[in-house]
Amino acid sequence: MTTDAAGTVRPDAVFAALRTAILAGTIAPGAAVTEALVSDSFGVARPTARIAIDRLVADGILEREPHHAARVRRLGRDDIADLFAARAAVESAAVALLAATAVVPDAASAAHDRLLALDADASYWAIDLAFHRALVQGAPTTRLPRLHDQLMGEIEFALAQVDAHRLRSTREVAAEHGRILAAVAEGDPALAEHLTRAHILASRDRLLAHLDTHGR
Repeated sequence: MTTDAAGTVRPDAVFAALRTAILAGTIAPGAAVTEALVSDSFGVARPTARIAIDRLVADGILEREPHHAARVRRLGRDDIADLFAARAAVESAAVALLAATAVVPDAASAAHDRLLALDADASYWAIDLAFHRALVQGAPTTRLPRLHDQLMGEIEFALAQVDAHRLRSTREVAAEHGRILAAVAEGDPALAEHLTRAHILASRDRLLAHLDTHGR
């Protein structure tokens, strides 16, 4: 874990470790994440624990009501629908702008290659996220990437849930990524926008269907 020159654990290291534990499901939805728990678990002072918790609240991974401990969010149906609608709007607009340049970002191609190399039933969401981030960051716009960054914490949280339930196969996701890259390379903004939106909303629909059936 990262420390400063005095050997003190830094808040960003605690934040990263907590975030990883939550995304991995080690800390379950609804579980309380208190300053005392974080302080004891990581051997840090409470102010350091508080900073890490506050960052996770800001990212939408934890939620906190006044005078109550922060808890891992439970993403409900309305949360998922709203989040994926926002994500689809931002990413499809960015990819349309990217396609107008007909230039595929190297980072997006690299992420796609990593996804193709995975086994069919392997965990893929981190690579999927890297692919989408690369597309948005590669677009000739400064504001859409900033908007996307604001959604990233919740997006990653939601994608981890999709992956945990294996609602989409690696091959299915890779095939859709390939079609998006082809549309960008061909300089077809309308097709690239359509494919990106459809790709994101397909994940939304699978997760919503799972929630409707299983309630989690």
